[in-house]
Amino acid sequence: MPFSLPSTSDTEKLQRRNRELSILNTIAEALNREVDVVRALHTALASVTELFELQTGWVWLLNEETGSPYLAAAQNLPPGLANDPSRFEGSCYCLDTYQLGNLEGATNISFITCTRLKNLQTGTEGLRYHASIPLYHHDKRVGVLNVARTDWQELSDDDLRLLSTIGDMLSIALERAQLFDKSVHLGAVEERNRIAREIHDTLAQGLAAIALHLETADALFDVDPNRARQAVQRALALTRSNLDEARRSVMDLRAAPLEGRTLAEALESLLQEFAAAHGIETHFESVGGLRPLPIRVEAGLYRIAQESLNNVAQHAQAQHVSVQLTIMPERLLLTIEDDGIGFEPASIPGDRFGLVGLNERAKLLGGSLELYSCPGEGTTITVSVPLETL
Repeated sequence: MPFSLPSTSDTEKLQRRNRELSILNTIAEALNREVDVVRALHTALASVTELFELQTGWVWLLNEETGSPYLAAAQNLPPGLANDPSRFEGSCYCLDTYQLGNLEGATNISFITCTRLKNLQTGTEGLRYHASIPLYHHDKRVGVLNVARTDWQELSDDDLRLLSTIGDMLSIALERAQLFDKSVHLGAVEERNRIAREIHDTLAQGLAAIALHLETADALFDVDPNRARQAVQRALALTRSNLDEARRSVMDLRAAPLEGRTLAEALESLLQEFAAAHGIETHFESVGGLRPLPIRVEAGLYRIAQESLNNVAQHAQAQHVSVQLTIMPERLLLTIEDDGIGFEPASIPGDRFGLVGLNERAKLLGGSLELYSCPGEGTTITVSVPLETL
């Protein structure tokens, strides 16, 4: 039988299949290395945009407790979207279709249909279509992956089919990462319980011993002053020891003012309590507040807001205070602003505990704190925390 060369059509099919397998293999290897939700998302976005020669992408996830969508990751957003986080607030055509169960596979969405792009005249860098890929794990809704070119073109049917497969892979990776997070959280709960037991077994017993020595000193004060003095000295030594133990334990504990609430909800409640206690008008605004954050980030930012509001109450003589929380895929911003008497930052001693504590808390989160104030013009504190590396 004579040997025949493969046809042009067969060669093209083979090349396309090899490309698809190469893309799937590359993304599978990248996702298999990640057990963190945020890193898995950014890995998937970076791989998809590079391998499909796309320019931008973003991922919606559904909050496991409320089912509400939040923007979890983004890659190279055009300025019109990157500089206006409010465009990613609320629902949209893609999410509504997905949550109704009508987004069954990867689909091209035009700027006419897309709520995020509608009426956006500038700053899109040519973005007119994006593909929406539903993310499911078995029958569980996970979220939506959106990717796009900025050259006015739709993605091909072949690319959409391949993206649907990648969406399945990403869903599995996310489920694995979320299970890992839950195991870490359970470990943290167990550790808190351990520390609580430790406090009971050490500090409580230490305080009881201190009380016993002081009672002895009180009984001997008029009868035997020397022995009374010795009892007081033993009580002082125990006090110092227990103070060191308390400091160590407190540093290990995880603050619990947010339990059962999002950071946005906790901050809004804190501001309401502040207004009621001090008679100061307040305003709270949140963008992206549905996104869950690591416990240490939530606790640290809550304490920063708490300390800042205490400073306002003590020093600012303010009539109005506003707090704004903006959570973007790559960064979180917390701004506390008052219209008080202000001050000259250069005139404040560098060792002032309140400001030192605020800066230290921001640095512990891997972030930074900026303070702006001027006599007669109020004070603004802005905390910026990167989220991509958490």
